Amino acid sequence: MTTDPQDTGFRLKGWHVFAGFAGAFSVIIGVNIALAVNAVKTFPGLEVENGYIASQTFDARRDAQQALGWDVAARLDAGRLILTINDAKGYPVRVNALDVTLGRPTNVSEDVVPEFDWDGTAYVAEETLNPGNWDLWIKARAEDGTPFEQRLELRMPF
Repeated sequence: MTTDPQDTGFRLKGWHVFAGFAGAFSVIIGVNIALAVNAVKTFPGLEVENGYIASQTFDARRDAQQALGWDVAARLDAGRLILTINDAKGYPVRVNALDVTLGRPTNVSEDVVPEFDWDGTAYVAEETLNPGNWDLWIKARAEDGTPFEQRLELRMPF
């Protein structure tokens, strides 16, 4: 009897195949679980508690907000966050109430509430932002009591 020099004596059995499949799927399932847990942990939450109820007044709120004719913009200049609100004629608007949250679009861990001061033409706050995408969630109230809400995007270069 002659022996094959490449024969190592190893024979692939059913349990070897099962162990390979089980190991591969364990890795896939483990990674999926880790990603799902991380996604749920960093989810910022709901915009409104009940979307149906919020939708019932959406058109009226949008029309009232558009009737104000405000043009809102934000920029970062030398460590100062500048929020400008201008009326339809281009004049600066000073609001009755201003509530602004600055944060990342997908994570609440870096959210801050800037302390704005009115300088006569715009609202100014001292802020230093890391590179990347940022959102400004603005809630304001006009002189006549009309609520105004808008989200502005800021992009800080890397």
